[in-house]
Order: sequence, then C-alpha cells, then structure tokens
Amino acid sequence: MSKKVLVVDDAAFMRMMLKDILTKNGYNVVGEANDGNQAVEKYKELSPDLVTMDITMPEKDGISALKEIKQYDPSAKVIMCSAMGQQAMVIDAIQEGAKDFIVKPFQADRVIDAISKTLS
Repeated sequence: MSKKVLVVDDAAFMRMMLKDILTKNGYNVVGEANDGNQAVEKYKELSPDLVTMDITMPEKDGISALKEIKQYDPSAKVIMCSAMGQQAMVIDAIQEGAKDFIVKPFQADRVIDAISKTLS
C-alpha cells in the first residue's frame, strides 16, 4: 500500500509542486493544509504516514504545528520545508522532532530521498 502524505504549505503553487513530485513517485497525497491550524486538524483526521510542513505560514507557523502534532502523536514523521536562509528555524524544527528538511525550490530527487529515508 502506498504511503499517505499530508502536504502543508500556505502557497498553493508549492503544494501543487510537492503533490506532483509525490504522486509521480507512488505516494498517496491524502490531504493538504495551508496553515498550521489546518495541518493539526488534518493530521488528527487523516493519520498520514508523513507530513511535509512549511516553516513560515500565517495563523500558526510550521514549528508550532509540528509541536502540536508531536504532542498528539509522538511517533509522527514530519519533514520541514524551508526557503534558503531559514537555518535557525530549521534547527529549531529538528530539535522539536522534525525528521528532515527540504529546501525550496524543491528538487524532486532531494524530496524523494528525504521522504524515503524518513519512512524506511
């Protein structure tokens, strides 16, 4: 059975790009969210195998959403997505339990590499 992925990003274009990369590589994108609050709700509703989480979003940022998801499910697998120059936030995210991070603009091979390592 293909792995279920929740894609979280406030930019519809970024969600579409990630969804495209994931579906082409056999992953099942079960949901999308455009802010941290939606991400937490969808996580509880869909129980995905993996979440790709943007760091910078309105309402609730990716790190806050990551903390909430990890409180709800300590075994949650979350990969952070960041723009260049967000190293400090990426380090915070890893300390909060993110498994890996991918940098925008996305490179398909790096995305799939991070996901397959996290899910193995």
